[in-house]
Amino acid sequence: MTGQMIASRYARALFQLCKEQGGNELESTAQQLNALATVMEQSPELYRLFRNPAFSAQEKKNVIEAVLAKGEYAAVVINFCRLLADKGRLAILPDVDAVFQVLLDQEKGVMRGEVVTAVSMPKTDREKIKSQLEGQLGQELVLDFRVNKKILGGLVLKVGDKLYDASLRAQLDMLKENLKRGE
Repeated sequence: MTGQMIASRYARALFQLCKEQGGNELESTAQQLNALATVMEQSPELYRLFRNPAFSAQEKKNVIEAVLAKGEYAAVVINFCRLLADKGRLAILPDVDAVFQVLLDQEKGVMRGEVVTAVSMPKTDREKIKSQLEGQLGQELVLDFRVNKKILGGLVLKVGDKLYDASLRAQLDMLKENLKRGE
């Protein structure tokens, strides 16, 4: 099984467990998982240690216990991390976090997206785009706005699994291809 599939199974199991416990812990569990994933992403040594088979499950468990001791984590998150340590799966924690966040968004009826522009957009334009998209999709939308000067102009929008490329770079590339074909 691939790491993403394994992470998905663990995330779904944890999500279901939180829902069965009343669903009140979903938000806090998501925040705590995200905090742990951020720690791992900011510490490549920690990630390498969790992937290294030279370290025993107990040694890895001791390390994650030390990390957990530095913050305030719910019992469900602590026990989940212990389970991952016992199964030798601590390295998939960032992937588990990503899947858990998607499941939480689905539960709340929220879609995430990204808007990339060549220049920074004013807040009023950002809100206008967001409200228009929410009207079209019929769902609440959380958008991340980024700047990438390589697109030259226009915008690239990614919402869910759909990508809309209305950038000047994409239009120039299409024109170039049409000219090559003689159209």
